[in-house]
Amino acid sequence: MILITGGAGFIGSNFILDWLAQSDEPVLNLDALTYAGNLRNLASLQGDPRHRFVHGDIADRALVDRLLAEHRPRAIVHFAAESHVDRSILGPAAFVRTNVEGTFTLLEAARAYWASLPGADERAAFRFHHVSTDEVYGSLGPTDAPFAETHPYEPNSPYSASKAASDHLVRAWHHTYGLPVVTTNCSNNYGPFHFPEKLIPLMIVNALAGQPLPVYGDGLNVRDWLYVKDHCAAVRTVLAHGRPGETYNIGGWNEKTNLEIVHTICDLLDELRPDATGPRRRLVSFVKDRPGHDRRYAIDARKIERELGWRPAETFESGIRKTVQWYLDHPDWVAEVQNGSYRDWLATQYAGSGAAP
Repeated sequence: MILITGGAGFIGSNFILDWLAQSDEPVLNLDALTYAGNLRNLASLQGDPRHRFVHGDIADRALVDRLLAEHRPRAIVHFAAESHVDRSILGPAAFVRTNVEGTFTLLEAARAYWASLPGADERAAFRFHHVSTDEVYGSLGPTDAPFAETHPYEPNSPYSASKAASDHLVRAWHHTYGLPVVTTNCSNNYGPFHFPEKLIPLMIVNALAGQPLPVYGDGLNVRDWLYVKDHCAAVRTVLAHGRPGETYNIGGWNEKTNLEIVHTICDLLDELRPDATGPRRRLVSFVKDRPGHDRRYAIDARKIERELGWRPAETFESGIRKTVQWYLDHPDWVAEVQNGSYRDWLATQYAGSGAAP
């Protein structure tokens, strides 16, 4: 068994679905179900004994200790995090609590559990996989080389600072206590089940509704885009073959400006679901830039390819088409997120299928 934290979120739920599509190894899913946690993402697993959900907080040490003692996972894959930059600017306390204090609690519980494992082989096989972000590295200039694993940490938002702090804790628990950890720093993910406050799903949902498409500043901020299922494959690879104490950057080799992203979404929607009132690029609206908005991120993913043989399977063109089509095919999911009814999924439909609120 493996323990997944944040398994009802965007990346975590995709990872669980991918894991159980390829393996019969059970998953214990610990999630606090904040606004971005959506068990509707995992509806296809209802009644599947390989997936056990526990409603709880990673900062609850007694709960984490109990879960580790009862279920004895061979690995922890730590996705749980507050991750929206705009929200971190408005309310940084939640980011420090979850991303820093929560990671600290998990590390301490994992350290005690790992030390209690009966044999040297079992201890050597255990992994604590910490999932992080490229935002810890700060911002790049237009001609700077992409972020390598040795790039200095220069976080510029409360969100990225809290993730940088958690990365440092994970590193320290390996070097001080010997806990077998691996860290992955990924670029911007996109794909199915993405909560529509982030750029790509927000643009899809707004464009379908004929609403304005708000683009920060001049729209020329650059991000490296990674299809979420490629990210899941990379995490599986690092969990299986990564060297303890190492960091691996995961990127899609897809640098795009925000404006390019928005225009691509508009054009795909015009092709797949034409709007009688005209091309959707007319909906683009430039708005005041957010404070401390990093200009460019780009990931150098050569280390994970060289050492572990992973490369993304999707181009941006193939991945974004799949993503737009998924949102077109799942209007009920979008409606539930927009009206808030997804928050009732645990109580009304997940009961009796292995959930443990």
